[in-house]
Amino acid sequence: MELVAIVIVLAIFEYQFFSIKVGLARGKYDIKAPANSGHEIFDRYYRVHQNTLEQLIVFIPAITIYGYFGNPTYAAGLGVIYLIGRIIYFMGYVSDPAKRGTGFIVGFLPTVIMVVAGLVSAVMDLLAVSI
Repeated sequence: MELVAIVIVLAIFEYQFFSIKVGLARGKYDIKAPANSGHEIFDRYYRVHQNTLEQLIVFIPAITIYGYFGNPTYAAGLGVIYLIGRIIYFMGYVSDPAKRGTGFIVGFLPTVIMVVAGLVSAVMDLLAVSI
C-alpha cells in the first residue's frame, strides 16, 4: 500500500499545483475574489482545478479500495496513468478547451477501472471469508 499512498500524495500535490496556477491567473487577469470568472484564460485554469477536484472525489477512494482489496501495485500504476492524464488535461484545456478530451479520457479510464476492480476484489474477499 506504500505505492498507493505515494500516488495519492502526488495527486494531492498535483491538485495543489493547479490551485497555485489558479491563484496566479487570478492575479494576472485581475479577477477579484470571490469572482470565479471574468477572463477566458483564468476561466480555463479555474475549470481545470474544479474538474480535478471532481475527479479526486472518485479517484482517491477508488485507488484506496482497489489497492487494499485488490493489487496495490496495479492500483499505483493506474494511479500514475491518472496523474499523467490530469497533466495532459491541464495543458490541453489551458491552451484550448477543445483539446481537453484526450487528457480527460487518460485520467478517467484508470479511475473507472479501479472502481470496478475494487468492487470485484472486495466482493471476492467477502465471499472467500463467508465460505
